[in-house]
Amino acid sequence: MTISVEDLAAQALDLPAEDGAKLVERLIASFEPRSPSEVAWLALAARRRDDVRAGKVAMVRVDDAIARVRARIA
Repeated sequence: MTISVEDLAAQALDLPAEDGAKLVERLIASFEPRSPSEVAWLALAARRRDDVRAGKVAMVRVDDAIARVRARIA
């Protein structure tokens, strides 16, 4: 069974905003080859995200993070 582009677009436009954004990202990514450095950065970001979700590391408020960095370089 195939679906027409028009029907597919209509279904995509009915998606919740977050799902629609994910779909757009995947479609764009399918047209753009990724460099080795981009692949490495994305893998690092995914590992960090997974560590946060698993409770291995804690999130830090941006104000606190900036204060820590300033204290180290002062």
